[in-house]
Formats: sequence, C-alpha cells, structure tokens
Amino acid sequence: MTTPDVTVVTAVYNTMPDLTRCLTSLVEQTIGLDRLEVVAVDDGSTDGSGAELDRFAAAYPGTVKVLHQANSGGPAAPSNRALEHATGRYVLFIGADDHLGPEALARMVAAADEWGSDVLLGRMVGVNERYVHQAIFESTRDEVDLFASALPFALSNTKLFRRDLIEKHGLRFPEDMPVGSDQPFTLEACLRAGRISVLADYDYYYAVKRLNAGNITYRSNHLARLRGVERIVDVVAELIEPGERRDAILYRHFTWEIAKLLQDDFLTLEPDVQEQVRAGVANLARKHLTDSIRDRLGVTARVRIGAAWLGSLADLRAVIRQDVEEGLPPTVVQDERWYALYPGFGDPRSALSEEWFEVSRSDPKWLARLEAVSATWSPDRGGERTLTVVARSPWPELAELADGGLTFKVGSAAGTVTGLTEDPLGTTVRVTFRAVDLLAGLPPGGRTRTVRVTAVAAGESGSTPLRGPRPPVRQRVLHRHGGQLYVFTTTTNHKGHLVIAVSPVTLRRVVARLRRRLPLGGK
Repeated sequence: MTTPDVTVVTAVYNTMPDLTRCLTSLVEQTIGLDRLEVVAVDDGSTDGSGAELDRFAAAYPGTVKVLHQANSGGPAAPSNRALEHATGRYVLFIGADDHLGPEALARMVAAADEWGSDVLLGRMVGVNERYVHQAIFESTRDEVDLFASALPFALSNTKLFRRDLIEKHGLRFPEDMPVGSDQPFTLEACLRAGRISVLADYDYYYAVKRLNAGNITYRSNHLARLRGVERIVDVVAELIEPGERRDAILYRHFTWEIAKLLQDDFLTLEPDVQEQVRAGVANLARKHLTDSIRDRLGVTARVRIGAAWLGSLADLRAVIRQDVEEGLPPTVVQDERWYALYPGFGDPRSALSEEWFEVSRSDPKWLARLEAVSATWSPDRGGERTLTVVARSPWPELAELADGGLTFKVGSAAGTVTGLTEDPLGTTVRVTFRAVDLLAGLPPGGRTRTVRVTAVAAGESGSTPLRGPRPPVRQRVLHRHGGQLYVFTTTTNHKGHLVIAVSPVTLRRVVARLRRRLPLGGK
C-alpha cells in the first residue's frame, strides 16, 4: 500500500453544519485522494457529526477513516488517538469547523519537500470576524526562527508537521488540558524542528468563528483558561532555560492569554472567582514576569497584571472599571516620558512604581487615543453633505509614530484624513465623513455608532473610540437622500465617546414629535 503524502487529523465534537464544509474541502484537495489520508475522531458528538463522518467514510473508502469514542472533554485525547492511526509522511491538524483552500495540501507538501521543513505554516485567514494574528504571514520564508519572529503568536497546531518528527520525540497532546492542549505540542515540535517554514502566497487555512459556538474552546470559563495557561507556562519553563529565548515565548502568553483573563468581563465574575483569577495571575507574574517582558507589554495589560500581582482585588477592579466607564485614561508628561493616569499612579501608597504606567511610543492603541475638538456638518449641496471632525492627539510626532497611518471609521464607513498638523503640544487631525457613506446598510429603524480610530505602528494595530468634545455638544441636521429624509445627530455618549446617530424621518416620528411639543388638548 502506498504511503500517503499527508494525513489530515481532525477531532470532532458537535460541529455541524461546519463539519460538512470542512470534510468537503479535504476530499476536494488538488493533491488527490491517492496522496491523502483523513483520520477523524468523533469525540461523542450528539448533533449528527458522527453520522456525517460515517457518510464521508462510506463515500471515500481508503481515504477517510473514522473513529468513534465517548466524549473526553477536549480535543487532546481524540487528536492523540488519531495520531496512532496516521500513516502519512506529514500530518496536518484542522479544526472540524474550519476548512482549507483547494490547493493548500499540494502547495504545502511541495514546499516542505523542497525546503526540508519539519514544521510548515500556511497563511491562515479568519472567517466571521475570527481573529488570526497575521504578523508571521507577512512574507513567504523557507526558514524562520522561533525566538526572533512572530511565531510565538501562532502556536496553534493548525500546521503541517513531518510525522517522523512527531514519532521520534513522542509528541502528544496533554490530555488533562481541556483548553490550549495544542500549544505545548506545537511549541515542542518547533523547538525540536530542524527547519520551520512559512507560506504566505495563498489562503491555505480558513479559521471559522462559529456563530453558534458550542465547542469547549468557546465555552471555556476564566478558571479553565487560567489552568490552561498555567500548564502552558510550566511547559515553557521546563523546555527553555531562563533568558531572552524564554522571555520571547512568555511575552506572548503575558500579552495574550494572561492579559485576556483580566479583560473588562472580569468585572462580571463572582467575587470568589475574581480572587482566584487574580491570585493565579499574581503567581504567574511573580514566577515569570521579568522586567524585559513587563516593559514590552502594552500599558493597559501591564497595569492590570501589576495590580493583580502587587495590589489587591479592589485595586484591580478600580483599574478595569476606569477603562470600562471612561475608556483609556488621559496621559501626563514627566521628564519627557508619557504616563497613563490609571488609579495608583503617583500614589505613594501604591505598590506599582511609575514604570508600570509608562506609555510606549510604539503602542498603537495609545497612539489612536484622540479627543474630538469639534464635529461640524457642512451645508447640504445637491444631496452632498459631509461631517468634518477635528481631533487632537497629545503626541507632537503622531505621524512619525503611527508609521502605518491613522484610520477613522463609523461602522464600515471610512473617513478621509484631510489634514494633520503637528505643533509643540500635540497634533491636530481633520477627518471628513460623507453622509452617503453613513447611510450604507442603514436598518429601517436607524442606528447609533461610535467613531473609532485605528493606528498602525511598527506593524501592529490598535483601535479605540474617539473621545467626544468636552463639554458635550449636540448637533442635529436634516439630510435628504433620494426621496427619503434623514436626521443625523452627533453627540457624546455616556462613556465620553463621539457617536453619530442616523434616523429616517417617518410620519410616526413626526407625529410623535408634534405631540410632545403641543400642550395637552391644544391645537
């Protein structure tokens, strides 16, 4: 029997109807059925996924192999079982709700053979607004370094692995990790690999965000995620000696998994769960947060992690609550350094020194923090009307720092930057929005949307709502588009953000307004 070039492994638990598209994308690969093996393990699905797997196995005998087992609680056990049955020269892991581009396997196997790659990444793209970190896919490279590239931010197992590498080192997924078990596997594979390569010339892998997310990754809670990152960090510490190489990997975990434990939804947790999460983050920081990692973190994540480690639960809540209620705090300049005015800054009772609050000049989220000075509608000239927003940034060298540019959006409607003027105290930005763009896709009842600013610096992007003028100024104009009248309103919402409301003028609304203005029983 001929050895397949590649075995595709998928662990399946309740992923219908996405599973059908996943399997279809595999059996229709241009590499051909004779060079392909699919090993799918049904982990106790209850939604018909098992029957769908059997249907494909019957339609493609010798190519699609299906194993059924009781639910194990996570993808690790079914992935390990599939590896025991894999026979291909390479193994690619795919989520059962994801799918591949038609030429993905043929291109990846050819490149791995040409370059002698042990691990190969094909460009991943997100579907349904699924976030996929893109820095590693900037260009095609026959060899990348784990510690000197963005690879630590791409440690999912959705890659092509040489099976000899897997078997030589006995690589398997830790089955006591319901969440994140692919990261220890991928990290060790990359450490053991003779060559890691990247293909960025094609959309190889489509990572789907399920709208009815029911699998364990989407359902996992804060404590499960905390236990997962604790295990991952332990593996990093076990495999890599302290120093720059370890910091390069742990930086990813502090800025991603650990920081995500302290996002705004932390405030919705029960107090005892909040304390368990805080204590867990504090323990990770105490053992592994070096000054090098700390100084590279964005100030928001840095202050939250610092408050969890060196402060109390009340301190941590206060920091997060300020972001939730007011957005990013203002900054202050001391000795030509910029600091974020989070609770605790300048307070001698705080355990956090001023370094924890320092804002990096390359932090795109903070470069995007602008405050609107004015928002003015132009006269309606033949159906053309524009909104001009003038905003201020405290950064005098904003254009230089945001080297990838600034964008302003209201939903999908993009504004046009028409002026950017620097002065010793900051930068003034002028941006215009067309009324016709703000009407695009308007639902029947109208809508209110926030103006958002995105900055790109050193290849990273950050976005934040535009602060509204202070004191708030409410402006309302009437605009005709086609045969319909609309009311455009600009104002500042309760969070201090500039918002634009667009409402169609209807007879019901006109009558309601007249009733409010007329005295009871009057004419």
